[in-house]
This record gives sequence, C-alpha cells and structure tokens, in this order.
Amino acid sequence: MNKFLSKFFAKYLSVRQIAAIGIGAAVFVILGRFGSIPSGIPDTNIETTYALLALIAVLYGPVTGLLVGLIGHTLKDAIFYGSPWFSWVIASAIVGLIIGLAYRKLKVEDGEFGTAEAVKFNIFQIVANAVAWFLVAPALDIWIYAEPQDKVFVQGLVAGASNIVTVGIIGTLLLVAYAKTRTRKGSLTKGA
Repeated sequence: MNKFLSKFFAKYLSVRQIAAIGIGAAVFVILGRFGSIPSGIPDTNIETTYALLALIAVLYGPVTGLLVGLIGHTLKDAIFYGSPWFSWVIASAIVGLIIGLAYRKLKVEDGEFGTAEAVKFNIFQIVANAVAWFLVAPALDIWIYAEPQDKVFVQGLVAGASNIVTVGIIGTLLLVAYAKTRTRKGSLTKGA
C-alpha cells in the first residue's frame, strides 16, 4: 500500500499540492473545532471550513480538494468525536472534488477574479454542496448507519444550505483577496 501511495503522489501530485493537502487538512481540523457555529439541529453546525476547502480546491485542483476534504474531515471527527462519521467525510471529499473542477475555469492565479469568475465559482460551489449534502450525505447516513430518513435529510438540508451561504460569502471574499495578491497576466502590477 505504501508503494502504491508513493507512486500515486509522485505521479499525480506536485510538492505544492502535497503541502496544500497537509496544511489544508490541518486548518480544516482547526476551523472545524473553533470556526463552527451550532445550527440548532443535532450534530449539524454552520461551518467555515468549507470556505477554506473551496479556496484550496480552486487553487490546486480536484484531487487536492478531494484529499483535503477527506483527510481534514476524517481527522476532525477522529480527534473531536472519537471516530469519523464516514458519510459526512465522503460528502466533504465530494465538495472538494467538485469545487476543484473549477480549477481550470477560473484564472485566480493570474490575478483575475471579477464578477464573472465569482458567478462561475458560486455555480460550482452550489452544485458541490447540493450534491454532497442534499443527496450523498443523507443517502450514506441511511445506507451505512441506518439513520432515520427524516432526520438525515433535515441535517443535510441545513448543512448544505449553510455551507452554500458560508462558501458563497467567505469563499468568494478569500478568492477576491487572493487574486489581488497575484500579478495579472500581461501586467507589471499586482491585482486589479
């Protein structure tokens, strides 16, 4: 298994991506603990972690986004709750994967993140959060843990809606701020 992982990381991920996975997963854990707001629905919080996940996924691509969501959520659950809740871990990985697909569509690294890019980003993140939290997490909760349908769909709806809002606001602001630190292509000055 170690040989397989070594070959996989060497072939498909750069050193920058591997560093982003490690740092992103660590910050995911920290934000999951200290950047969560109780929603009033059992075991469901309003999370700022997904804004960070979105930033990393857009900057480093779908594989990095998937791994940050997978590793970060697994560690967060294991450290703070004793064991991972795999249906939600998989949902977090899917969020990172789908938002990471925007990697080639957005020109954030080139210092470009205006209204058109913000709209594209938010379409990706809305689709990602809707798929992960309205469909995948509840379905896996029922399939893996035999949780009651009404409970898991309410949790998924609250988690998905709150993630759409937090990523839409915080994630967009993070990407705007990041783009302003980059030199625009064909320009000698930073940002717009």
